Amino acid sequence: MEWYIKVLKNYAEFEGRARRKEYWMFTLVNFLIYAALQTLMFMLAGMNPESSVGLVLMGILGLYSLAVFIPSLAVGVRRLHDTGRSGWWLLISLVPIIGAIVIIVFLVQDSQPGTNQYGENPKEMGSAAVA
Repeated sequence: MEWYIKVLKNYAEFEGRARRKEYWMFTLVNFLIYAALQTLMFMLAGMNPESSVGLVLMGILGLYSLAVFIPSLAVGVRRLHDTGRSGWWLLISLVPIIGAIVIIVFLVQDSQPGTNQYGENPKEMGSAAVA
């Protein structure tokens, strides 16, 4: 949960680097929140899509989506920076199928060792703080 909160605190920080753990923990918590809200929506609304409870939960889901849109972009850009790529590579995800595969491959790659043009390696900064 600390990684999720860290991303939210850096709400619109598109500079610097983000470790794989930071990116994927934020993504996991987002997925779990979406899944919980959708499950709750379907359980409470039943089979009636025009149910007021369903509409309220759908609105909450929409507001949540809007709230995490910028942090999701920011952590994605920082993650690409960590692999030595420009944040503009996120746009390749707009290409159906191939774009999604390419961006996933980029996002799962290990950090570029040492300092790159986007800053210090956050993994090495963390180990230096411990030592």
